[in-house]
Amino acid sequence: MQGLPEFIDTAKKVEYINLLLQVGFDTIDFGSFVSPKAIPQMRDTAAVLSKLNIEQTKTKLLAIVANERGANDAAAFDEINYLGYPFSISEEFQKRNTGKSIDESLHLVEQMQNICIPKNKELVVYLSMAFGNPYGEPWSAEIAAQWSEKLVSGLGIKILALSDTIGVSNHQNITELFTTLIPAFPDAEIGAHLHTHPDFWLEKVKAAWQAGCKRFDGALKGFGGCPMAKDDLVGNMPTENLVQFAMTNNIQTGIDQSKLSEAMTMAAKIMG
Repeated sequence: MQGLPEFIDTAKKVEYINLLLQVGFDTIDFGSFVSPKAIPQMRDTAAVLSKLNIEQTKTKLLAIVANERGANDAAAFDEINYLGYPFSISEEFQKRNTGKSIDESLHLVEQMQNICIPKNKELVVYLSMAFGNPYGEPWSAEIAAQWSEKLVSGLGIKILALSDTIGVSNHQNITELFTTLIPAFPDAEIGAHLHTHPDFWLEKVKAAWQAGCKRFDGALKGFGGCPMAKDDLVGNMPTENLVQFAMTNNIQTGIDQSKLSEAMTMAAKIMG
């Protein structure tokens, strides 16, 4: 929702997320504690949270944060299980996305860990530009692995989502990254936050799954994505495609198909 120009009414957000909480997902990224000037769409996150039916679901809640203040705000809510922070291995993108250098961002992750641990929250770090970037900066699986080492071994991050910010992941680099990082960090959960052109989703999901990934992020109907992709067809990984892949490969998900269908219909109405 965050990239949509028109503000979505709080009641509609609540209705939609409450439906998502019935589908059977492990986690819902339900909102962001960020500057309302930067992302006006998320200015009502606290109000949305107050109306969610969390007592009727096993699904956990994740909120995105971008600085120490946002982390403190999110950690104050008992209902929130995870705080998510976008950590880029691209210096240029980190500055554009959070206004910080990579080194400053690494220090911020340490501060966020210190906020999360006493509040019994888990910090999820999205390793953005993990598969390449559009700025001509050096990129390699080794660079991604080096930053992963700093985050997981150095700062104790337990959930690291490799993020294909601009849709450049493919079978080769997905396989290389996951087969390198999953064995290297057996105590961490290495996930896939993939963006994709509609024609290439299966190649990406299959590669990640075969490389040992068990955590996948998606958005219904593929809504959203990153403006840096410069291709309107490159959006988030469609959640329904992930569910289709799981069903085809006899992977148990616990997804309620009828509720998923309802949620897809509502997503199309709300987000066009």
